[in-house]
Amino acid sequence: MGLLLLVLNMNKLFALLLSFFPIVAFASVGSETLDLTGHWAGYLALTLFVIAYIFVMVEEFTHFRKSKPVILVAGAIWAVIAWVYVDQGLPDAAGVALRHNILEYAELFLFLLVAMTYIEAMRERLVFERLKVWLINKGFSFRQLFWLTGFLAFFISPIADNLTTALIMGAVVMAVGSGNNRFISIAFVNIVVAANAGGAFSPFGDITTLMVWQKGIVGFEQFFSLFVPSLVNFIVPASIMHFFIKNETPEAIEQSVTIKDGGVVITFMFLLTIATAVSFHSFLHLPPAMGMMTGLGYLMVVSYFVKRRQTDEPTSERFDVFRKIANAEWDTLLFFFGVIISVGGLGFMGYLALASEAMYIQLGATYANILVGILSAIVDNIPVMFAVLTMQPDMSLGQWLLVTLTAGVGGSLLSIGSAAGVALMGQSKGHYTFVSHLKWIWAIALGYGDGYPQHAPSGTPVFIHGRQIPIVGRVSMDLVTVDLTELPNTKIGTEVEVFGQNLSINEVASWCGTIPHTLMTGLTSRVPRHYV
Repeated sequence: MGLLLLVLNMNKLFALLLSFFPIVAFASVGSETLDLTGHWAGYLALTLFVIAYIFVMVEEFTHFRKSKPVILVAGAIWAVIAWVYVDQGLPDAAGVALRHNILEYAELFLFLLVAMTYIEAMRERLVFERLKVWLINKGFSFRQLFWLTGFLAFFISPIADNLTTALIMGAVVMAVGSGNNRFISIAFVNIVVAANAGGAFSPFGDITTLMVWQKGIVGFEQFFSLFVPSLVNFIVPASIMHFFIKNETPEAIEQSVTIKDGGVVITFMFLLTIATAVSFHSFLHLPPAMGMMTGLGYLMVVSYFVKRRQTDEPTSERFDVFRKIANAEWDTLLFFFGVIISVGGLGFMGYLALASEAMYIQLGATYANILVGILSAIVDNIPVMFAVLTMQPDMSLGQWLLVTLTAGVGGSLLSIGSAAGVALMGQSKGHYTFVSHLKWIWAIALGYGDGYPQHAPSGTPVFIHGRQIPIVGRVSMDLVTVDLTELPNTKIGTEVEVFGQNLSINEVASWCGTIPHTLMTGLTSRVPRHYV
């Protein structure tokens, strides 16, 4: 009874928390839907899901695979929903909604399965190992390796995904930095930030960007407008951490690795598969997953010829595409199923409306999207983005790009906030930990703030003391800097006119590459209004 009362009293809090987890769109069944947000079934479902997600968050310590609790709870939630609907004389409504949720998951599953299969095939053919050895044998200094691994992580993650990229670059750092714990720790932070930032401007770089693209909200080419903000998110923290690395050269390590037969062809097939998926979606208006499955056909054909050429190897050791499929991250794929289906049930119960009210109506789009980024560091960006996509708030393209950016890079604030960070904690053998990442959050947060869409370029004027004074640099979070060299008497409290009687809004709009209407309607509610 005590637990039930606690759930009842915290109903609104749970609704807000729910907005940080995936709520998949459910099929419309007209008037045959029940509001269960105040029903015992709703409270029970919420409680079960929160308990399951706690198990997910402590997987690192319990070694209880994350897919197990969420799949179990998914079945329990829909069983509860079906029980209530059957009792109310609506036996078919729950089934219709569940089938829609399964369809949503199926597209994501097929897309990811093909991508994971290609990555596994390239790994087995030593494509990534060859890159690692090349970097090790070049004899770069620690500072050069810091920047090289960072930039490679930034530019590889848009294609290979941030998790795989982080593991590859992490292996390089571990190999050349052996004995230099400080370098390993800082370089791993840099790799996590770079991989997450690089994945934010490509549909293939992160699950969150993939979901936004598959929904058709942001076009493939439109993601690349996030390139500069993403680059800033990587460059600014890296520039600060650079000075904490001693400019020394590690001992040379002589290694030799040759890409196995078919590795280069498979790499080109992966790029062709990406192009096929984009073409299917953009020109044929077919689901990207169909393009990826076509690409799996490419790999199957290539694998046949690669296998036939391996006549000098035992049959069990020859290249087998089905073995690569078996080696995909099945725990992750099944985890997505459990989360999507279980929270799809919570959305069907009516919590979607409560979550949308708490996030996007009361806070407003900009603050809600910034909050999404911060929460991505605590929970996980995949559940957060599912929630936003399902709410479908009425936002401009700029706001959708903002939430895509914040969800992608927000996980860099904490080591547990992204798959890349969690994976590197395991790979580092104690050199990179939650605490070692946490002490750099001030640097990461600086880049995070700078990385928001920067509308006003350097030189945009403001009006101070009867003169137009230029902005220096870009808008950073809620702050701008101006050149006061010729106004030495300016002090705190001096009035600054952004646009108005002395500075035309048309001139400011021209500097920002927009129209006056956009500037006026962009003023948020916290700007005081004085009516005359």
